[in-house]
Amino acid sequence: MTHRVLITGAAGYVGGMLCELFSQRADVDRIIALDTKPLPEALRSDQKIRWIVANTADTSWQERAGAERPDVVVHAAWQIREQYGQSGLQRTWNVGGSENVFAFAFATPSVRRLVHFSTVSSYGAQADNRVEQSFTERAPLRPSDLRYAEEKRLVEADLTRRFAEARERETPLAVAVIRPVAITGPRGRRRGGVSLQSALSGEVAGRRAHWLVSPLLSFIPVTATCCRQFIHEDDIADICARLAFGELKTRYDVFNASPPGAVLGGADLARVFHKRALHLHPQLVRLAFFLAWHATRGRIPTPRGSWKSFSYPLAVDGAKLTAMYGYRYRTGSLEAFTQDTGRYAASSHGDMAVRGGGAPRAMIQANPTR
Repeated sequence: MTHRVLITGAAGYVGGMLCELFSQRADVDRIIALDTKPLPEALRSDQKIRWIVANTADTSWQERAGAERPDVVVHAAWQIREQYGQSGLQRTWNVGGSENVFAFAFATPSVRRLVHFSTVSSYGAQADNRVEQSFTERAPLRPSDLRYAEEKRLVEADLTRRFAEARERETPLAVAVIRPVAITGPRGRRRGGVSLQSALSGEVAGRRAHWLVSPLLSFIPVTATCCRQFIHEDDIADICARLAFGELKTRYDVFNASPPGAVLGGADLARVFHKRALHLHPQLVRLAFFLAWHATRGRIPTPRGSWKSFSYPLAVDGAKLTAMYGYRYRTGSLEAFTQDTGRYAASSHGDMAVRGGGAPRAMIQANPTR
């Protein structure tokens, strides 16, 4: 069986990678790629791709996408980085856009599979979490003052409701939700951009706001219990392919995407960035993030609520994918964060070093808080 795949956010980190890799599959006949940006140069020679320039929040793309008769929809579009002073518009793009994608998937007869990218951030980095506690998919998503996590939570709730309503009408659509930890890898590092880790690496040097925030960037503010997990971009692509094209055991399911093994603590992050880990009270971390956010008008992505992921632990268990489908993660969390390995490693040499040290930049901002 050949597939036609609609991928939203096709010019983004994950969406662009999926366009490239799915196009190489013999069982994929066509990719309908949707993004607000024009067709990237790297994809212009790909004969399988039909590019649509539109925002998912618009109503201009559904007729054209439906005419291509996709049987798989992968929803990866998201305005991840919070825009300073544009919260209302961002909510329209993310929540309203997701509602449009879900409505399209459930209303289009050709669609048989929907894969939605969510986030483990929605479990909530909170003061009552414990380092040794690993959230499974059975744990509830909790309201958050971090816009990214809260909007993802609301969108998942909408998807769950739509599926329940569609099941009553015996709609044949199956849904798989992926909740990844922070995604990283050579392809993501090559994309660059100003993110929290690039600021910590000294890459805001020479920018107008650098003199304001440089004292804040000479160390990594952490607490004794903060921790982070990372997943390699190859694992994300392979997990998505398995859920998009393989046989599913359930009609609706949710999967944490996180490799087994130890989490990274504040001391580990400091070593990677060749900086001091300054152990602070959570409220001082909050103040540092507040100052960085407003002093740079959002250029350093430390928006409201993001301080909690550097203060309180949030670790998740990604073993369900292995238990249900036998998926074996290629790369552990520390290796994904620090090593130049995988499908895109060869094309990223020479663009890997953190300023002031030899460790690679990690694309935390691809999934900013988890």
